[in-house]
Amino acid sequence: MTLITLDKQIGKLPKKIKFCKNCVVSNQRPRTDINSDGICSACVWSYEKNYKIDWKIREKELKDLLDKHRKSNGEFDIVVPSSGGKDSAFVAHQLKHKYGMTPVCVTWAPAEWSYIGRKNLEAFTKSGYYTIASIHDGVIHRKLCTLGFEYLGQPFAPFIYGQKAFPYHIANQLNISLIMYGENGELEYGGSTKYKYQSHESPDDWQEFYFKGTTVGKMVDIGYQRGFFKKDETKSEYFKYYKAPDANIISEKKIEMHWFSYFKKWIPQENYYYGCKFTDFRANDFGRSEGSYTKYASLDDKLDGLSFYLSYIKFGLGRASRDAQQDIRMYHITRDEGVRLVQLYDGEFPKKYFQWYLDYLNINEDFFFEVIDFYRNLSNVWEKRGHKWNLKYIVK
Repeated sequence: MTLITLDKQIGKLPKKIKFCKNCVVSNQRPRTDINSDGICSACVWSYEKNYKIDWKIREKELKDLLDKHRKSNGEFDIVVPSSGGKDSAFVAHQLKHKYGMTPVCVTWAPAEWSYIGRKNLEAFTKSGYYTIASIHDGVIHRKLCTLGFEYLGQPFAPFIYGQKAFPYHIANQLNISLIMYGENGELEYGGSTKYKYQSHESPDDWQEFYFKGTTVGKMVDIGYQRGFFKKDETKSEYFKYYKAPDANIISEKKIEMHWFSYFKKWIPQENYYYGCKFTDFRANDFGRSEGSYTKYASLDDKLDGLSFYLSYIKFGLGRASRDAQQDIRMYHITRDEGVRLVQLYDGEFPKKYFQWYLDYLNINEDFFFEVIDFYRNLSNVWEKRGHKWNLKYIVK
């Protein structure tokens, strides 16, 4: 079988590889610009948020927004997408206890919870948060993950679909007009600056920014053609939760989504300490996450490690790169320290759940590495010398 990709980001990346002079990201991160001074868009934003943004004015905007949507009858008045992780713990606790809102938290379940991910969600709810969890159809979700692995180089894709869409469905069903996500990841971590000075986005942007140019509908069509889905499965009611409600419904009900990071300075490490203090959040009990030096980020899903590894394969930027970029921008480490950490840990193979990946995706080891090599070959960052793949450029 000839492999093809539907990841439309790959072909848009510049052939000439450049690394940011301030952090460790390269221009291979989709939609990341590096300016004439050699500084990436995320670092430019980090400087602005640390030194130029008046956060008191932003907080006033937040209070005005919340007052507009606040209910006085005790009903839920805001939807907070939440996994029980450090970031959503920070957002939910602030909204409830500092700003007097009545949040309903919504969880779009991972492919399979890690032990610590499940414990953190339980701890979060026990600390005082009503949470609606969507435990998806395991057969359908599993097939979508397998298709995502092959066609997008991202088995995490169906989680991303639902993570974006499910909160809108709950808002619609409960007649809530405000959804508060955590951070604008495109802005904070490198990507599009389209919403640099706005607190919200439209579902119209999801396909380009989050879905790699491919909707769940396209994945279902391919799954049917490949025999993954039977005809009756393609008409399943479950698929609607991987897509936003009709735009007319969102407009009629005036449902708005906003990023908390627009109103409050976003510092992931501080969110970690905050979650530990107020919702009993815990980091890995076995130490650092594979592929990085940190132990408190992206812990919920057993697929997390593979997702970051595939980012390394496609873009030369793995989990350590992602963590070091953030820590450099917030002055927790120097660039030299970040470079060393990336060289030590980026691209470490995620062996902890490797057999589980094969079983869950229903593939064998040979096909797994065939897909890995397929995406290496598509990327701009790898070259093959004999039988060995090597990165063309390493951050220095």
